Amino acid sequence: MTKSINLQWHSFFRTWSIRRTLIGILLCLSLSVWSFSAIVVYLDADQESQELFDQSLAETAHLLLTLADHEVQERMANMPSAMAESNNDAHSQYLLFQIWDEKRLLYKNKGASDTPFSASGAVGFGWTVINGQPWRTYVTWDTEHQLQIQVGEPVSHRKEISGRFAYKLLVFALFIIPLLIAGIWWTVNRVFQALHASAEEVSQRTPNDLRLVSLEGRPIEVRPLLNAINRLFERVSHTLANEQRFTADAAHELRTPLAAIKTNLQIIQRARNDGERTEAIQGLGASVDRATRLVEQLMTLARLDPQNNQQAPLRIADLSAVIAQQVPYWQSQAAQKHLHFDVQLSEAQCPLHQDSFLILLRNLLDNAFRYTSEEGKVTLRCGTDSRGVYMLISDDGVGIPAAMRERVFERFMRLAGADKPGSGLGLSIVKQIADMHHATLELSDGLDHQAMSKDTSNDVNKGLSVRLSWSL
Repeated sequence: MTKSINLQWHSFFRTWSIRRTLIGILLCLSLSVWSFSAIVVYLDADQESQELFDQSLAETAHLLLTLADHEVQERMANMPSAMAESNNDAHSQYLLFQIWDEKRLLYKNKGASDTPFSASGAVGFGWTVINGQPWRTYVTWDTEHQLQIQVGEPVSHRKEISGRFAYKLLVFALFIIPLLIAGIWWTVNRVFQALHASAEEVSQRTPNDLRLVSLEGRPIEVRPLLNAINRLFERVSHTLANEQRFTADAAHELRTPLAAIKTNLQIIQRARNDGERTEAIQGLGASVDRATRLVEQLMTLARLDPQNNQQAPLRIADLSAVIAQQVPYWQSQAAQKHLHFDVQLSEAQCPLHQDSFLILLRNLLDNAFRYTSEEGKVTLRCGTDSRGVYMLISDDGVGIPAAMRERVFERFMRLAGADKPGSGLGLSIVKQIADMHHATLELSDGLDHQAMSKDTSNDVNKGLSVRLSWSL
């Protein structure tokens, strides 16, 4: 049973409506405020009417006492007598009075008993019971303290008037509540028409229609949501454009190694001797390696793309310790290529995601080794200076012209005349990983920056330095 109730509540909160909730809350608040106000007004009016009734009762008592004082002096009756009244008996149910001297009942009106309303004789307002019904009483003496008047008024008379007031409030409520409900319903629906218009505008879009949603005529409270939707459309549009460009570039780049593979296969099939076959097989292997490297780089980019993956968590680590684990491998690579590889590492604490940082390190060192000639020099440094924590990789290879150093971070960007195999994705991956680490990436002249190429018109500095730094 409890589980069923919980499921019902869970289903309700999953499908709740802002409009129905808002209408319900406004109706409840309005009816509650109106009911509370009506009760307060009724109680206040009842209190005011009680005070007016008491004041009227007291004034009537003083008037009757003044009239009775003269009558008593003339007649000095020994027995209680009823004062002359009209034949209308209706008035007796609203007012009874008795006039006493210090010992006797001298006068009373029709319907009043011979016993005092207030047995204690206390002066002022009080309560008594006559014929089983509560009555409001008032007792007072004349100035000579010779005559006392006791006046009584039935409480039912007062309740009758209060009841008529309450009835009018109820009739007013029955008339005004439907108007209140209709007004709230119309107002809420009118306000939600703006949301319906925006929803209708979005629902009619085609998958490729990423135009911004119009904000004209929309309420201020809805605009943050519409702005968020527009920003989402912009990101989706930007992502689609990037994906389309990336797909086109990837297809273009893969066409070259695939064409080379096909060509080498045809040569192998038509080879006239072992020499031609061996040469074709070597070319086939190189084409497969190039295609494999390109696919690996594409997969790396896909894993690092922030549009498809959550931000990798960064943890404080010693940069030198992470790099030191990779140094033996790169020393062996330098030996195979006959390069001088100089490493100087100092302790440097910084936020790292180790797996992605190792991809960055591999791409930078691979580029430095590839574009540095035999007997050339590559240096690797890390530590802390006045600018913060840094890693610096420098070489005396062919370098990159200063005018091209910003563009080399674009995908599939390769320098004209580059004679080394590559995908044009390495530095793009490096830039993306640097951004992930909130680090700054700078390209500058390398170890032999003053030596110029023989063709001075090319204006290419010798060597390249890549600095990755974290601000303190």
